[in-house]
Amino acid sequence: MPTPDEIRERIERAIPGAEAVVDGPDGVHFSAVVTSGAFAGRPLLEQHRMVMDVFAGELGGAIHALSVKTKTS
Repeated sequence: MPTPDEIRERIERAIPGAEAVVDGPDGVHFSAVVTSGAFAGRPLLEQHRMVMDVFAGELGGAIHALSVKTKTS
């Protein structure tokens, strides 16, 4: 099972200039607030897709749910 720190690190590695704050109190349901300049000028759906794509194939499995909020830096 991934930890909130592992999820944060993966997001920050995958999205240029990203800073993520991740919470996952039960180890399978996570929430992430991700700030990155890479989101500038992109629609909200695309911003969220950028984050969700980091975990393609894992959602619904080891990561049961991931709630995402994005912000531009």
